[in-house]
Amino acid sequence: MMNEKNILGCFVSNTADARWSENERNFVFEQGRLFRGYLWGKKGISETLKHLNKEDYGSDLVMILFQFYIKPIPELLENLKEIESYRSKEKSIGIPIIITEENFFSKAEEERYSFLQESILQKLDLLAEVVKKKKLDTNITLLKSDLQKLFISHN
Repeated sequence: MMNEKNILGCFVSNTADARWSENERNFVFEQGRLFRGYLWGKKGISETLKHLNKEDYGSDLVMILFQFYIKPIPELLENLKEIESYRSKEKSIGIPIIITEENFFSKAEEERYSFLQESILQKLDLLAEVVKKKKLDTNITLLKSDLQKLFISHN
């Protein structure tokens, strides 16, 4: 759950290809439900993310939205960028993270949480480059450091 103070948020896209059988589509949607538990469930990553308040890191960036794409269809995958453009009116940026069988679903629970944490931290490194290029006042180094500490304390 997000509130007005959160700087980090999550979004999940779980689509099925119309060319797939009903069983294939149902399987993908079931995996989507499973994945959402890792974000918003009892031990979900969002519980950790909500401890970080936007006012602690600057005023130029008020929402960093991690966009998790579960097994995206090839057409969608082709159009995803490593990091989206900064939206100055909203003071926000979207950061796609691709969830696949190989990097998530084939792993044990602990490895799944590790993958999510590592992916988020790596994407913050990419965001730091955007912040520097756009001359935004957001302190990504501090944000990443605080997030690392939270991940360690919540493990």
